[in-house]
Amino acid sequence: MCKAIFFKLLFSAVLFINSICVNAHSFETVVAKIKPSVVGVGLYDALGTQTHQLKGTGFVFGEGNYIATNYHVVSEDLDPKIVQYHIVFAGSGRSPRIFRAEIVAKDPAHDLAILKIDSKLTPVVLAGETMLADGTEVLLTGFPIGAILGLYPATHKGIIAASTPDIIPSVNANQLTTQMLSRLDKPNLIYQLDITAYPGNSGSPLYNASNGEVIGVLNKVFIKETKEAVLEKPSGISYAIPILYLRKLANDQGIKL
Repeated sequence: MCKAIFFKLLFSAVLFINSICVNAHSFETVVAKIKPSVVGVGLYDALGTQTHQLKGTGFVFGEGNYIATNYHVVSEDLDPKIVQYHIVFAGSGRSPRIFRAEIVAKDPAHDLAILKIDSKLTPVVLAGETMLADGTEVLLTGFPIGAILGLYPATHKGIIAASTPDIIPSVNANQLTTQMLSRLDKPNLIYQLDITAYPGNSGSPLYNASNGEVIGVLNKVFIKETKEAVLEKPSGISYAIPILYLRKLANDQGIKL
């Protein structure tokens, strides 16, 4: 009797360990598949102290020549008096390939932008338009603090904590803007994530840990104290725009997905 129980427990333990190993191997495979599609998004400024400036993260989609990122990453007006243009960094390390890029679509309401380059890179696979369930395990790959640490893609793991309205509650009603009030009337649902992200991760692909399909675009981090403290004391709460809004923006531009 005791021997039977012992072997049953031993068998269960072996199955548990095997499942952990399979999971780890699965994560490695999925991350390796996504990393070639993750790019840096930045600005070339001929008169800047640093001519090639990394502003955030993006990812390749469509037929390989389109880049998705956040609108706020590329929203800075270019100075017509000097040579400035948007650029995309592909690869990693100190010698990435750099491509000139143009903005072909903007959606400020959903904090999305699409850039186009003349070359073709490895695209991701976009998930469908159905929102994923709370508790789904997800991965995030991008360039946290990339302007300082450089082009070394880092991956973080977490879960979808909730699908929540795209509005951060204000301390009091006096701080509610007209735009925020309109969102309260007709809220767009976005993903709230139990995952750590940092400045530089804006525009990073959020993808399903089981199959690598991109389900969203990271666009903001909840700050507990001050912006200066976000590196020292990250909240672990981040938000991502569901991929259905990128699909709509791409379809409106006739981009083949």
